[in-house]
Amino acid sequence: MNAIWYGMVRVKASHILVKTESEAKQIMQKVSAGDDFAKLAQMFSQCPSGKAGGDLGYFGKGQMVKPFEDVCFKAKPGDVVGPVKTQFGWHIIKVTDVKN
Repeated sequence: MNAIWYGMVRVKASHILVKTESEAKQIMQKVSAGDDFAKLAQMFSQCPSGKAGGDLGYFGKGQMVKPFEDVCFKAKPGDVVGPVKTQFGWHIIKVTDVKN
């Protein structure tokens, strides 16, 4: 096991990144209506991770920008949260797993 991660909480999340709050709200409505998150990420996300359904893999505290990280570490697996604003744009975030 990588010593850096030993004993640290890690979150696995996916996200959809767009430029405006109105775009993010429209996508959040689609997610809430049951549309497939990964397909929405592939269609709308402006982040390179969109090609992989928005998957960002696992990350620990201090690896993401603070507003993004704060939301991820408060959410539970399966939660979809947003819109969250960062310097990169507006995010819809799906937490898929948490490891201690």
